Amino acid sequence: MKRSSTVIVLILIVIIFGVSLFYLWNKNQEDPITYTTDVPVEQTIVVKTVATGNIVPKEEVLIKPNISGVIEDIYIEAGEYVKTGDLIAKIRVIPNVSSLTSAKNSIATNQTALQTAKINLETQEANYNRQKALFEKGVISENDFDGIKNTYLQTKQAVAQAEINVTSAKQNFDIIKTGTTSGLGNIAQTLIRSTVSGMVLDVPVKAGNQVIEANNFNEGTSIATLADVNKMIFEGKVDESEVGKIKEDLPLEITVGAIENKTFDAILDYIAPQGVEENGAIQFEIKGTLNKVDDVFIRAGLSANASIILDKAENVLAIKEALVQYDEKTQLPFVEIEEGDQEFVRKDVELGISDGIFVQVKSGISKDDKIKVWNQIQGTPKYAQ
Repeated sequence: MKRSSTVIVLILIVIIFGVSLFYLWNKNQEDPITYTTDVPVEQTIVVKTVATGNIVPKEEVLIKPNISGVIEDIYIEAGEYVKTGDLIAKIRVIPNVSSLTSAKNSIATNQTALQTAKINLETQEANYNRQKALFEKGVISENDFDGIKNTYLQTKQAVAQAEINVTSAKQNFDIIKTGTTSGLGNIAQTLIRSTVSGMVLDVPVKAGNQVIEANNFNEGTSIATLADVNKMIFEGKVDESEVGKIKEDLPLEITVGAIENKTFDAILDYIAPQGVEENGAIQFEIKGTLNKVDDVFIRAGLSANASIILDKAENVLAIKEALVQYDEKTQLPFVEIEEGDQEFVRKDVELGISDGIFVQVKSGISKDDKIKVWNQIQGTPKYAQ
């Protein structure tokens, strides 16, 4: 029994030894690691961050009525160009019964006051004429006559004021009933006209809709939205982690999803001073004015991405960032330059800006150097002496 166990153990040892010898022999048959090289290139490196947003007009004008009523006619459609003064809509005034009755009563009251003032004027005029004749004959003094004259003139002024009150009451009645009146021009107007030139972006009302005038207590009903589509801006948001890297007047490259193979230049001119929390992250609003583009029509509201150019180096010596190694002790960057067949020497380099793929090399190597591609399975680097 013991002899059998000993034989089995010896057989296992022989097998293990044989397998080890085979492994070592096979290992020696493998080709040695051959390192490839790469060369520096001259190119432009751009460091940028991306913001998402929309293209919107720089200024939008909401056309609102200055009188309440019902839309009788709409004369424009979205997409049309209008000029200042062009007719947009017509409003039919629906008078309020209580206001109409009050206006009628006001007319009657002021007309009564006018009649009373006229009767009083006739009385004062007759008295003035009598006293004037007596004054000319020297019967009354000049002081007494001046008092009577002043009373007469005040009565004439009262009649004139009563006439104005009657006219005002009639105009108020006309405005309540029809929405306009003679002598007021465009102050009270049922014809709504454009206040600016531009494209009609939206007409949110239809004929038959009720509209409310704009006043101190109500912003009023918007009849149309106008804008100059030649002056567009990018409105977007950047994360709080990126807002510290950007500043006003930085260049933007705008790409619009609906317009392929086209990039629009813009300038960052606004960064919100306060962020807003969205989905657990703080977002800051930014705006950038697009340079005028005559050959492309950009529709308002299109989604777009803005690449904010943080830094840029044109036509500089650059290498792939994957070629750079860092010293374990000093953490300074270096590369390995080929000096012979599979012989490399360490060269310290000074780096500039990086876009994540390529990095600028300010000094340490030339454009003719061959750089070792080091990210392969390898041991401790050995450099030529």
